[in-house]
Amino acid sequence: MIGQMIGESSAAGFEWQPTSLREAGFSNDLDARLDKAIADKRVWNLHSVIVVRNGRLVFERYFEGEDTARGSRPIGVVSFKPDSLHDLRSASKSVVGLLYGIALAAGKVPAPEDQLLPSFPEYADLAADPVRSRWTLHHVLSMTMGTEWNEAMPYTNPANSETAMDMAPDRYRYILDRPMIMEPGNRWVYNGGATALLGRLIARGTGKSLHEYGREVLFDPLGIGPTDWYADNGGELIAASGLRMTPRDFARIGELTLRGGVWKGRSVVPAEWIARSTSPLVHIAEERHYGYQWYNLDFTMETPTISRSNQRLWNAAGNGGQRLTVFPGLDLVVVTTAGNYNAKDNNLPPLRIITDVVMPSLL
Repeated sequence: MIGQMIGESSAAGFEWQPTSLREAGFSNDLDARLDKAIADKRVWNLHSVIVVRNGRLVFERYFEGEDTARGSRPIGVVSFKPDSLHDLRSASKSVVGLLYGIALAAGKVPAPEDQLLPSFPEYADLAADPVRSRWTLHHVLSMTMGTEWNEAMPYTNPANSETAMDMAPDRYRYILDRPMIMEPGNRWVYNGGATALLGRLIARGTGKSLHEYGREVLFDPLGIGPTDWYADNGGELIAASGLRMTPRDFARIGELTLRGGVWKGRSVVPAEWIARSTSPLVHIAEERHYGYQWYNLDFTMETPTISRSNQRLWNAAGNGGQRLTVFPGLDLVVVTTAGNYNAKDNNLPPLRIITDVVMPSLL
């Protein structure tokens, strides 16, 4: 089921001024590096690449390729353009995280320190569990609920926990009633159900659908064009992976986080929420961490003009190669969209756009 498309033309409302590669601190070979990465099959089935630096559009390429929308809806071969909507898949989670922060500032949703289950009184039987009763919104926002949850298999597999959630007669009972396998807060486990809970709380607290609220408090203030949010057959919006927007507009989300939640002099998302969401709150593996619905990574880089230094980034990532990566120390935002859904190596193309194309071109 397709949600209602809302908004004005994205292309017409794009205010960022383009700039030359040299002015933005890149060598002129960025385009050639991308072509080589494609020719060498280091990246494949790309749909778009966008690079923004210092608030200016540095680089933009679109491609033709097979695409499939959320819900296994084949779109066919698409010649992507600046105004083409694209699935964000699980990168939707990061947008939901921002909406939660806006709703929190408006007093519409519980604080991270508040207990979770009082917000779901219809499941009073679950609140009687002494372990579940210790859940706070922090555990939901940081995906540390301690329940059994497995999204490591393809989403076409009904045993995938998110797929099973979508098929359950009551998705929220399904999420909250999963077996407890560890104490809440002990370990990060990827969990689309956690984002579904956040979406439900936002809708209940604001009295609006997640999409309507997103348009009002985030998309419209940023000048984001048409958006779509996939809903299940019962009309329930898929918070964890259902959002569609243009790659240019996705870059706006990254730019907003880079600017501490401020857009054109207006605070859209509280700065303290941006800082908390994009900080390394929970360890995942090696240098990878998780904040509130955003990934966080430490890395080391060296360029002809940047001596070897430790940097950090935060990103939103979605199945198929959807990636929004923000480098605060470099004033840089990189967006990729691709069509490698459910492929085991679907994370490699967006990673290699960073490592093989963008970073080596920095002066």
